[in-house]
Amino acid sequence: MKKILITRRLLKECEEKASKAFDANFNSNDELYTQKKVIEMSQGCDGILSSLTEKLDAETINKLPESIKIISNFAVGFGNIDLDAAKKRGIVVTNTPDVLTDATAEIGILLILGACRRVPEGIQGAKDCNWKWSADYLIGKQLTGARLGILGMGRIGQKIAIVAKSLGMIIHYHNRSKLSADKENGATYHDSLKSLMSVSDVLSVCCPASNETINLINKENIEYLPKGAVVTNVARGDIVDDDALIDALERRKVYAVGLDVYKGEPNLNPGYLKFKQAFILPHLGSATKETRTAMGNLAIDNIEEFFKTGNCKNRVN
Repeated sequence: MKKILITRRLLKECEEKASKAFDANFNSNDELYTQKKVIEMSQGCDGILSSLTEKLDAETINKLPESIKIISNFAVGFGNIDLDAAKKRGIVVTNTPDVLTDATAEIGILLILGACRRVPEGIQGAKDCNWKWSADYLIGKQLTGARLGILGMGRIGQKIAIVAKSLGMIIHYHNRSKLSADKENGATYHDSLKSLMSVSDVLSVCCPASNETINLINKENIEYLPKGAVVTNVARGDIVDDDALIDALERRKVYAVGLDVYKGEPNLNPGYLKFKQAFILPHLGSATKETRTAMGNLAIDNIEEFFKTGNCKNRVN
């Protein structure tokens, strides 16, 4: 029986599945393993079921034991893993696509609604019991007729587009390539980020994190947004230059933000906390029981498939 290290605690059903398929080394206390600890705990293991909380950079991967043949990441993203370093070591890396599309898109829509309709201020007013209704109390931005710019029209972006369109939003997108007509579903394609930003009353960041997308939403590109635009991010914190976005909030170039992901999580940039118009969540994108169970099961299935066949359909390197 193959031995695997599972770096974070999974839901009960997933751990039961893993224990039947493998000699599994569980993290019963759900502690955050350091890179040194991951190397230490993986001794004698054939594979690692990792989480986004582990930074598996080149230095760490090069110190993993020779026995490690696969890293199955419990996420659709894999920015925490140096794919080139893993490939050089002959280590296969896999992810968990598809299963978290719906849950993450729901949070994407929540971010848009929360930021546009001034939800943080509304919640605080209700809690303080000091709100007084008037015709102009907490006037927000209506979604009907607003232009939604989607940066990254993959599975999650497409699902957000479907829901947003049902709310009356006009969909625009920028992608590495133009989608087929059925996947576009009436959306307008922009071949440059500048073009997309210029028509985005609301910008939804949905693209993967990569070397090319780090700080893509920066001071220069933010200036292309219409004044008073809303910026939301359901993808990865590395894509946004926090200082630039906070500055745009300060100048009222940006009306509000809706964020679920951040650089250096959980230590988000404290500048966001100064603004009532910042609708912020603690990385809840895939946080439903159904989705987290499906993610865990798929991460386990990826390892099983690899050891049975020598490859995996969810391989990313």
